[in-house]
Amino acid sequence: MAMTLLPGGLYGLSLKTMKVQSLTTCNSKLRMKGIVSTCCSTSPGTPQRYAVLGAGFAGISVAWHLLQHCSKTSPTCIEIYDEVGIGGGASGVSGGLLHPYSPKGLLLCRSTFAGKLLWNGAECWEEALKLITVAEASVISELPSGEIDSENKQHTVAEPFVWRRGILRIAATAKNVYDLKKLVLYYLHMYDKSAQDSLSDCKISYINSFAAKELLPELVLHSDFALYMPQAVNIHPERYLKALFMACQRKARDLSAARSSGIQVSFHKRNVGSLLEFSEEYDAVIICLGAKVGLLPELVGKLPLSTCKGIVAHLELPTANREIYNNESPSILSSAWLAAQGPRKILIGATKEWGSFNTSCDVSIEEASLALKELLPKISTVYPAVKNWMVLGTRAGLRAMPPRTSLGALPLIGCIDNLVLESMQKDKLFGKRNTYSSQKVIPRYWFVGGLGSRGLIYHGLLGKLIAKAVASGNQDVLPSELTSWMLSC
Repeated sequence: MAMTLLPGGLYGLSLKTMKVQSLTTCNSKLRMKGIVSTCCSTSPGTPQRYAVLGAGFAGISVAWHLLQHCSKTSPTCIEIYDEVGIGGGASGVSGGLLHPYSPKGLLLCRSTFAGKLLWNGAECWEEALKLITVAEASVISELPSGEIDSENKQHTVAEPFVWRRGILRIAATAKNVYDLKKLVLYYLHMYDKSAQDSLSDCKISYINSFAAKELLPELVLHSDFALYMPQAVNIHPERYLKALFMACQRKARDLSAARSSGIQVSFHKRNVGSLLEFSEEYDAVIICLGAKVGLLPELVGKLPLSTCKGIVAHLELPTANREIYNNESPSILSSAWLAAQGPRKILIGATKEWGSFNTSCDVSIEEASLALKELLPKISTVYPAVKNWMVLGTRAGLRAMPPRTSLGALPLIGCIDNLVLESMQKDKLFGKRNTYSSQKVIPRYWFVGGLGSRGLIYHGLLGKLIAKAVASGNQDVLPSELTSWMLSC
């Protein structure tokens, strides 16, 4: 089936036909094209150095999982680079709503039931929850102050960052009611029970309007029912990522104490202008830069990604108002979403602007005004009490969106040596000034991207998969569904 990029592609690519029918032979085809290769084995005792570019959901997950593959006899250094800090980009702007179901399935059912798990949804859910548990544990057993270097002191976390309050899916219009009823009918009579059984800790429940209003009294329903995911989770992304980084540091310290080899994880707040900056020092470079990957000169015009900018509004309930958002009340998915982060703080989002080039999280006054004019009416349709809340500000995140395949919009991962080294060779041939030398050892370049708006649900599994591939030097361990995109490059 022919696929085309979503409107406003940042990288100027027209995606060729992507065939997913023969996924089992994908890696063999990649090998024929020279994309899959095997790294030389490392001698015992040889230091291992990894550069992780990007400190969002993907980058911090990769760092954590690389620690699980550290050699028992070789020193290991994992260095994370990001110019805006840990969780300072699009990952940190997100609403933090975590569930394993297809967003389109929960929002639209125009002709067929789409309310299904995401690709590998059960495993993604499990791995994401594991990392959240790891992050929570790191805050409970925080590193002694004397053991955190000055560069990383900013990553301590003192406030809550996880709320297990569930999510309500609510119809906001007559059309939404019709669509949602179709979803419910399918869910009740035809849904794949084996999928639900494998995901007993995040079921979807059908509840009547009375039960929904018991959960959130201020709710206004436009139907006599709602869908409820009681185990769904809401996190504060930036605090969570800082806590997970703290867990990486503690893990490195514990591994160093238990082994003869030193293990180190560090963060550098630094711009990544070119992959050439990392061509000499590292055994592997893992690129997790989100939409900013399109700014790397070595990858301009080479990745099948488009961009979508979303604006999120932060609201606070004035202290004079007693009608707080109850700690047990769920967050909301409707024509817009509402993420509750405490009794007096909520986020609402998000707008969509396809094809934006702006990676800044700052929002102009004009942009903020337009965003609020769009978001507030949508939320007030189901939660009119939002009029009592005060807008504190708005933030924007630029997401890298993957192409749609027959399996859905899947993230892109894999070894991209062929793309990077081809660019380096061209630069050399055309006499551009760079530090590339054929005598130098070129590291393996790996890519994790195209997570779109699903970074939180995908980040645990993707970090686990790519870390295994990097440690083994073998792309064959990656699911072919996620590497087949390279056939079109």
